[in-house]
This record gives sequence, structure tokens and C-alpha cells, in this order.
Amino acid sequence: MQDRFGRTIEYLRLSVTDRCNLRCQYCMPASGIEKHGHDHVLRNEDCIQIVRTMAALGIKKVRLTGGEPLVRRGLASMIAGIKAIEGIMEVTLTTNGLLLEDQIEDLKAAGLSRINVSIDSLNPETYQRLTRGGDLSAVMRGIEKAHSVGIQPIKINVVLIKGENDHEVDDFLRAFDPSVEVRFIELMPIGEAASWNKEKFLDLNALFSKRTDLVPALDHGHSGPCRYYRHVETGRYVGVINSISEHFCHTCNRLRITSDGMLKTCLHDTSEINLKPYLSDVVALEKIIIEAINAKPEAHHLNQVDSNPIVRNMYTIGG
Repeated sequence: MQDRFGRTIEYLRLSVTDRCNLRCQYCMPASGIEKHGHDHVLRNEDCIQIVRTMAALGIKKVRLTGGEPLVRRGLASMIAGIKAIEGIMEVTLTTNGLLLEDQIEDLKAAGLSRINVSIDSLNPETYQRLTRGGDLSAVMRGIEKAHSVGIQPIKINVVLIKGENDHEVDDFLRAFDPSVEVRFIELMPIGEAASWNKEKFLDLNALFSKRTDLVPALDHGHSGPCRYYRHVETGRYVGVINSISEHFCHTCNRLRITSDGMLKTCLHDTSEINLKPYLSDVVALEKIIIEAINAKPEAHHLNQVDSNPIVRNMYTIGG
């Protein structure tokens, strides 16, 4: 399936919950989330139905997000159901890793292909402060367990924040097994971060272009927005995602579905389509998805002076 700009849409980011066991400063207010009943979020069978319909339209890769997806009951069953859909090549997961140690074996057995773990500091005190209570040691144990059961590759997502963790770049480059990929991500002006984005924002293109220990990795074979390098000292792959300073909209191949069933064709666009009314009618569901893809915007406008960031917090959209 192609949109009106010739981009092939084959990647779905599916949020399975807006709940989280952390309160990261740039993602969620200190008071936590607004509580909703179970009928507020998509059921497992709803998620599988949506993916099945999208797979028929060309979706090949599904990433499960949140909130924190590991707090969702029945996640392994959902993964198995999605992986069994014809046309789905891989099911991946983005997690904060706190519950990974206890769940990774079941998730891998269900068909999970690989994981991204979000860690914004390797200093236990800084990590606890940024996440408002997170236990870094539990996350590290989860990563070790994932490595031991053969999850490959494991990717570490690091949102770089000026004055908070930008001095830890070298620590991240040298931490973990060399097979673990480290990806540095620009802070995006969304929700909680919108009010302090400019003072905390780092232009990663400017930051990493000065480094001589990172060599462009033409052998990575990746698809997506990440520019990959090889770290000379460790040999590990290092990714840089310049979502703001050098956006990748012209190659965007993704759709997003929030945990409450809203379809977003662009993270930074305010328009959303409620899929819940169409779940009982596959033909109508397919039609509304096609219409949404055809209306997908060409690019975000965050670099424009008069741009207004969306106020919806990231945990309600899906990381």
C-alpha cells in the first residue's frame, strides 16, 4: 500500500496500553495517568483484527508500545496471535525493561522477534530521578536475560537531554555486550516535553558529526529513520535519530494506533481516526484505513517558527 507521495506503508506501531510503571519527566505528569476502565482500551481480539486487516493492505512489521506494554495482561497471547497472521514478518517491542526479566522467555516463545529498551541514564540516581522512581538494576537484569535467551538484536533507546544525560554518551557507547545496539534520539516537543524542549534540546547531527570514533555503517542493512555508525572501540552499531533537526518524513513508512483505538498517520499531526466503530465490519475497517493512508501528510512542521506541538502526552499515543 502506497500513500499519495509514493511511500510504501508497511510498519505499524500498536500501543497496547497507556499505563506505565514509571513517570518519566518528558513523557508523563508526576501525578500519573488519567484512569480509565478496561473498555477504554482495545481488546486483544481487536488488536489482532486490526493487524489482520492492515496485513492484507501490506503491513509487514508490528511494534508493540505503550505506556509500558509489559504491564498489559495477556501480552504473550497477543504476540502469538499477531505473529500467526499471514504477511506479518516480525513482531517487536519497546519497553522500559523493568518487567523484562520475568516475561522475556514467554514473549520469545510467543514469537517476539526483538526488543528496544528505553534507558536515559546509566547512573542509578539520575535514572531514578528522570523516571521518578525507576530501578536501573532491574532493567539491566532484564537486558541480560533477554541476551541469554537469544533475543537479537537488543537495542537501547537513549533520549539525549541537555544538562541531564548528554555527558553519558561515552558511557553508553562502552556499556553492554558489543552485540547490543545503542540509539541516541532527539528530544521531541510532545506533551510534557513541549514546554521545556528548546532549553533541553540537543541537535544530534551537530553533536555526533564531530566524533571521529563513529564510522558510517553501510553494512547495517536497516530500514527506518536511524542513521547507523560503528563505534571504533567496541565495534557496536550506534544509531542516531534526528527526528527534529533532520526529519525523515520523506521515507516514513509507518502508522500508529493508540491503545484506545485511534489511528494516527503522523506522530506530530493532531488528526486521528477512531477505528472502534469499524471493528465489526472488516470491509468498512479496511476502507477507513485506506482513506487515512491516502490523507497521510507529507511531513511534520515542527521546524517552522509558528509550529504548535501536540499536547497529547507520548504515553497516550505510543512510544
